[in-house]
Amino acid sequence: MTNQPQIAALIADEVLDSRGNPTVEVTVTLNDGTFAQTTVPSGASTGEFEAVELRDGDASRYGGKGVLKAVANVNGEIANALKGLDALDQRRIDDTLIELDGTESKSRLGANAILGASLACARAAAQSQRLALFQYLGGADAHVLPVPMFNVLNGGKHAANGPDVQEFKLVPLGAPTFREAYRYGAETYHALRAVLSEMGVSTNVGDEGGFVPQLDSNIAAMDAIMRAIERAGYRPGEDIAIGLDPAASSFYENGAYHLTRDKLTLATPEMIGYWKSWTDAYPLVSLEDPLADSDWSGFATITKELGDKVQIVGDDLFVTNRKFLKRGIAEGCCNSILIKLNQIGTVTETMDTAQMAFGAGYTCLVSHRSGETSDTSIADLAVALNCGQIKSGAPARGERVAKYNRLLEIEKMLGSDAMFAGQKAFAHPR
Repeated sequence: MTNQPQIAALIADEVLDSRGNPTVEVTVTLNDGTFAQTTVPSGASTGEFEAVELRDGDASRYGGKGVLKAVANVNGEIANALKGLDALDQRRIDDTLIELDGTESKSRLGANAILGASLACARAAAQSQRLALFQYLGGADAHVLPVPMFNVLNGGKHAANGPDVQEFKLVPLGAPTFREAYRYGAETYHALRAVLSEMGVSTNVGDEGGFVPQLDSNIAAMDAIMRAIERAGYRPGEDIAIGLDPAASSFYENGAYHLTRDKLTLATPEMIGYWKSWTDAYPLVSLEDPLADSDWSGFATITKELGDKVQIVGDDLFVTNRKFLKRGIAEGCCNSILIKLNQIGTVTETMDTAQMAFGAGYTCLVSHRSGETSDTSIADLAVALNCGQIKSGAPARGERVAKYNRLLEIEKMLGSDAMFAGQKAFAHPR
């Protein structure tokens, strides 16, 4: 007999995400009566080597995007394999899930089924120990509140007719606390709405809550954001900096980068020069996926040329996978990594990747997905890792602000022990 809580049951269901597409919801019950629930996000701009999100492919339901197969896998094989396991042994739970699936990409059972089970087990275990999820995952030292990156202007795959660059982000690194950083971002978001209205362009919002204006060029978006920062009463670069996620794979074809808004076709050296000109002209602190996920030599070059000035973040390049991160470390690609739970599929693999990154001197940016839910696990994950950075979209739309509001709760819970990462989150030690 053991006094440790054991997994008693897993039940999954098909629910909808923020884009109205099906996703997996999992509820785990322990033998002590504790239960917890989690829902799995879904990305639109996905890396080629991400863990596989299992979809039904039945055109008669949700346009083929149903997840009944993944749900059945949780309710069947996964539930049977996890029943009776020690709920506090997350590594054994996740190893069991990985072995049960038997594929490198988690394509048999589906990464959405596996992550739903992994994360729900972690949540249930935390509750059984009367701990917040960040305390359970991060231990007693988890206390750093991340700098939020607010995606206030959307383009690329997240917004039709918007800029080529997928995300233009406000980074309130000069705020004294997370609460104040949240306020800085919200006020500037509303100032940006006013700026865009005066320009006579749309203030409709995209998948992540950012505005989707039709502008003549990509640089016009940067200029609008600079005006918004100043209109809100903040100093660009001191109070609020700018982060970008070009998601360059989305405009890379036949060995060249095609910037439709700028009417440019660029080779890799020219694309690097393009970003250098932006780094020289604007207070950029973070540049995510500035090149295509196949352009490893380009990433090494841009990291060498710009890595002492700006955080070069690998997302599609690394897909939260230690195998690809190890290659990046060896080849000098990037000085930062994006951390997404559903790119790799289990809690322990996610945290192991982050720890490898820290060990190599990389920074880590915990991220949501464009298809989100009200699940707030990534807020706790960011604090558990003490990584100092998170992005969850604009300070608008319920599924986005849920994560930021959760960070407000964590900041209150920590009290005087809470530390806001601020500018220190963007050091470039490599």
